[in-house]
Amino acid sequence: MIMTAYDDLPSDSLDLLVVGAGAGGMTAALCAAIEGLEVLLCEKTGQVGGTLSTSGGTTWIPGNALGAAGGRRDTIDEGARFLQHVVGDRGGEEQRTAFLASGATAIDYLATHSDVTFEAAPEHPDYLDGPGFAFGGRALSPQAFDGRRLGTHFDRLRPPREEFMGLGGMMVSRYELGKLLAPFRSLDNLTTTARIVGGYLLDRLRYRRGTRLLMGNALAGRLFYGLLQRKVPILYDTRLVDLLHAGDAIVGAVVETPQGRRRILARLGVVLATGGIPWNYALRQKYFPPSVAHYSLAPVTNTGDGAEAALRLGAQFSDGGDTPALWMPCSSYRRADGKRMVWPHILLDRAKPGLLAVRRDGRRFVNEADSYHDFCMGQLADGGSFPAYLICDDRFIRTYGLGFVLPNGKGLGTLKRLGYLEIGATVDELARKTDIDAAPLRQTIERYNAYAESGTDLEFARGSTTMNRFNGDANKRPNPCLAPLRKAPYYAVKVEPVDLACSAGIVVDEFSRVLREDGRVVPGLYACGNDAASIFKGTYPGPGTTLGPAITFAWRIVQHVLGRL
Repeated sequence: MIMTAYDDLPSDSLDLLVVGAGAGGMTAALCAAIEGLEVLLCEKTGQVGGTLSTSGGTTWIPGNALGAAGGRRDTIDEGARFLQHVVGDRGGEEQRTAFLASGATAIDYLATHSDVTFEAAPEHPDYLDGPGFAFGGRALSPQAFDGRRLGTHFDRLRPPREEFMGLGGMMVSRYELGKLLAPFRSLDNLTTTARIVGGYLLDRLRYRRGTRLLMGNALAGRLFYGLLQRKVPILYDTRLVDLLHAGDAIVGAVVETPQGRRRILARLGVVLATGGIPWNYALRQKYFPPSVAHYSLAPVTNTGDGAEAALRLGAQFSDGGDTPALWMPCSSYRRADGKRMVWPHILLDRAKPGLLAVRRDGRRFVNEADSYHDFCMGQLADGGSFPAYLICDDRFIRTYGLGFVLPNGKGLGTLKRLGYLEIGATVDELARKTDIDAAPLRQTIERYNAYAESGTDLEFARGSTTMNRFNGDANKRPNPCLAPLRKAPYYAVKVEPVDLACSAGIVVDEFSRVLREDGRVVPGLYACGNDAASIFKGTYPGPGTTLGPAITFAWRIVQHVLGRL
């Protein structure tokens, strides 16, 4: 018998209920609609996209056909070798085997049945060298999308982070940024700038922001467009209240809509895709290191609704393995209106030659050119290195920029006044302003400069891995990631680990079915995306290793409810 506590509520009945309109939720709803299922998508906010909309959108899929077509042949077996090297004996082999077996199929399925299309990056290396490593082909980028195709629904798509849009709403790829920052350096730079900026200015005559969508916003737009084409109903501003069960099985949910509470009965199941626990203070306090930032790169409405509903049923919850989150080193400042502006230090500065990271004790603690996640894991080691500072000289900041400071020092004066960074005419002055121990900092920079001259970092092997060199400066020899700091003044910006996605989450099986504490399946209940515990157990194999599993397991959920898996 269905639980009776909500018997007096208005009811709807359908095949599949999906809660959360991020990457996992929209993919599950779209696949269900493609298969002819009656599906309803509930979204807590007034916009779709979730964390996906503000992400890079890269999707990691070993053995996919797009990479092979572009000359980067890869196999599932090679992907398995690589994951064994990275994840080792941390557990979760069945889930990773399922991911590898279905990832390429899910991507092909979406391309065949919708406008959700990707292209393989020929040069986008995995984050760690080792057996099965791939230099390109596994990292899929969503193709750019014209937001005008969404028509009147365009404003329902969550925009990218404000910090990553130019001129108040213009998206630019990493490959275009350099051209826009130096438009008069070449004819190609000028024509590229004119095309992008001109198109954006025309957009602003009709839209609140640019309609040329890239990266994660393009993928979110493509998924949303697919839902609109298939006429999938979406309940906005609707949050999960409780799950309905008949015996051990989940048969629906109670949701809070702007018009009040409703019962949604789901014949084939309920999919939890509410974005994980990044803004759930109780669960953060339980699972996250106490020293990390108390804010997240995820939307503030990702408060663990799916996790809490599953926990009330006695579901297993994983601490995430090595770490409960996937991390990004971020710098920030407060605008005059009080809003926190956050810069994720992904690849534009950390790997470039002439930057180092130190603790307050003036000593380095990590290979600064490693992945954003591994950088933060170095910062979190031994109880946490807080705060940490990225240090560079004037030559570096003029050439590459530093966080919010763009190349050629654009924005430097304003950001200094806002307290975003410190400037010192000497290393000792910089140390005083940042409260870094001066003598160790001088010694650290002297050693670093010696490493730059020799090309070999004897402490952290900076520039020794494929990814290090890929994100460095190929024009710098002998090491693309090393250059001396000698040109005053010197600059420091404070960075801290901020979670960009969850590793901790609901424990699921290879079909994404939620598991109870005793290991039994909860019939009719699935979880994917950040609601599900990471299949990589707190490691970070390569670019897009959150989106790859989110899309793959969303596809697998639909195949499972149809009895095909």
